Amino acid sequence: MNLPFWYCGELLSPETNVIASDDPGLLYGATVFTTVRVYGQSLEHPLTHWQSHCDRLLESLQTLGWSLPNWDSLHRGAIKLASDYPVLRLTIFPDGRELILPRYLPENLSQLQKTGIKGKVLRDAIYRRYLPEHKTGNYLAAWLAKKQATEAILTDTQGNWLETSTGNLWGYQQDCWYIPTPEGNLSGIVQQKLIAWLGQQARVIVARQWSPDWVTTLEAIAYTNSVVEIIPFNSIDTPTTTIKLNPNLSALTQLTSYYESN
Repeated sequence: MNLPFWYCGELLSPETNVIASDDPGLLYGATVFTTVRVYGQSLEHPLTHWQSHCDRLLESLQTLGWSLPNWDSLHRGAIKLASDYPVLRLTIFPDGRELILPRYLPENLSQLQKTGIKGKVLRDAIYRRYLPEHKTGNYLAAWLAKKQATEAILTDTQGNWLETSTGNLWGYQQDCWYIPTPEGNLSGIVQQKLIAWLGQQARVIVARQWSPDWVTTLEAIAYTNSVVEIIPFNSIDTPTTTIKLNPNLSALTQLTSYYESN
């Protein structure tokens, strides 16, 4: 779907070619990005988390030693596109150029949130992300994983579950929420907000290793990201078995209530 986009302070038509053939972003994936879901057509909506997304970009840019973007231009472009599109991918190049690509929400999102999805564990090394603590344009591993399943689950070299191809994992067991230990994972903005929310509700949250044997004991497993919010799994294929799960477990409302409260 061809949509208008924002690039270096200008709103451009979809047929405009702005990336040179020798651009490092094109040749090597030399960019950092974050994907924002805009609520109520407003960057100021509490669920949009605009500042948190900008802070994540800033942290990655400073870590990599790249130039900072024109934040005012980035903000203006996001406001311009947010009036028509609920999802914005903000991309920053090493020299500070900004690119905002808009898109729509998945058409079947509400259905997936209700019925859950089927996942698949991928243990091959080609599915392990490069610089996993940052969202860089080198997203080949996650893209390849996404081609293998509706939502793939990535692992470390021992087969311990880390994250999904597009989000963070959540597990529930006996009135306790579990997330994988942060090593080798990207800490998502929604994950951070939900951890704070659950803490305010006096819910127990534990970060631990998700070993292949242990995950079979969980009563519910879901994943989160800024676009889809929370989607439960109804089953997950592993190299040795298929885990059956209840996507309508009442405990999942402890997560979804975060959105209802805002």
